[in-house]
Amino acid sequence: MDEIAISSFWVYFASEPLLWLVLTLATFLCAQWISRKAGGTPLLHPVVVTMALLIGLLLLTDTDYDTYFDGAQFIHFLLGPATVALAVPVYDQLPLIRRLLLPVVGACLTGTLVAASSAVGITLLLGGSEELVRAIAPKSVTSPIALGIAEQIGGQPSLAAGLVLVTGVIGCQLAPLVFRLLGQQDPAVQGFTLGLAAHGFGTAWAFQMSAMAGAFAGLAMALTGVFSSVLVPVVVGLVL
Repeated sequence: MDEIAISSFWVYFASEPLLWLVLTLATFLCAQWISRKAGGTPLLHPVVVTMALLIGLLLLTDTDYDTYFDGAQFIHFLLGPATVALAVPVYDQLPLIRRLLLPVVGACLTGTLVAASSAVGITLLLGGSEELVRAIAPKSVTSPIALGIAEQIGGQPSLAAGLVLVTGVIGCQLAPLVFRLLGQQDPAVQGFTLGLAAHGFGTAWAFQMSAMAGAFAGLAMALTGVFSSVLVPVVVGLVL
């Protein structure tokens, strides 16, 4: 009887559009708890854990992505306002940002060019297809902007989105090692580096470190998005 009741409940709940919104939020809260229990290691970043759990749940219930997105698209809608809201902590650090404006802009321009050029160059050297090159070029940009750039240069947005997520995960995992090797402990530098190289993943982790690190990560992520929308098409156009 209990199994029948649970099955009936799932059939009813699965037909409701808010099912996957509720499950996504609940899974993220669970992932945050797991991350805290693991000491905040980037290997168990809440976003990564949430992705793994949700993918497993979708496979287990034989649910296609379109069905999932119909229910969870409200979270996708909030991605834009959440990115814009990063302007608040950036504004709090405005005096320091003004003093560092030249090195900040220079570092971001250099980082954007290196990220795009190295991704495109390595992909070509390893025999990657033109389609893969166009998708991997905006890998270091936050997802909404990366999707737009991918469409602009003729890449597959879905593939670009996956590569963006992989970049964020790898960036968060390697950042602690890089900081230790360089002896870098300045929260502004650490945050800026995370935002530039690991976009939203790095910015979320930077905010866990400190408000200053989060502000500079948000600034780097925004500037990288702006510069990438101009520079990535140029880089791809030069090699393809």
